[in-house]
Amino acid sequence: MCRYAMMIYKSHYACFNCQKTFKRRTLKDVDRNASVSVDAKCPECGNLMANMGLDFESPAKNDDKQWAHIRNLYTVGITFHSCGCSGPGYIPQDRKAIISYLEKIRAEYMRALVFWRYRVEPENKKERELEYQKNGGHLRAVSNNAFRETVTNQEGINYWINKIKELEERLTLIRNSKQ
Repeated sequence: MCRYAMMIYKSHYACFNCQKTFKRRTLKDVDRNASVSVDAKCPECGNLMANMGLDFESPAKNDDKQWAHIRNLYTVGITFHSCGCSGPGYIPQDRKAIISYLEKIRAEYMRALVFWRYRVEPENKKERELEYQKNGGHLRAVSNNAFRETVTNQEGINYWINKIKELEERLTLIRNSKQ
């Protein structure tokens, strides 16, 4: 069903400059063998548009406050992508909710970092298999090959430190945004 939905629905692209949205055919719709995506430009002003996803509903053109909020969501990586069937998940409704949402994610990342800092690395295949049964989620988050090969503590620590840094950048962007 979702595959079918992907063929019918087109992503909504938003131009924050014009405060308008447009649906756009993708290059894949024209050429099934295409592997390169082409940036979407606004037909009115020529600026690059933001791919907001299938489930995006644009605010009224003159609703400056809501357009600023949508721009904030996009700036921190929150869009309305899904297969079109079940919706995009939680979307914070204002700047304060965006900050709270990102801080909650940061707390989850910090807990994951603590796991890797105190984890005892397995020394053999049997220990690795037991650990995978017990902590597979932590291991898969860092490496898709976690079942076959050992993921070192340092790899896990580096992964979560980078994720935390990326999130901190997003938090800084939203805290410094105008609204």
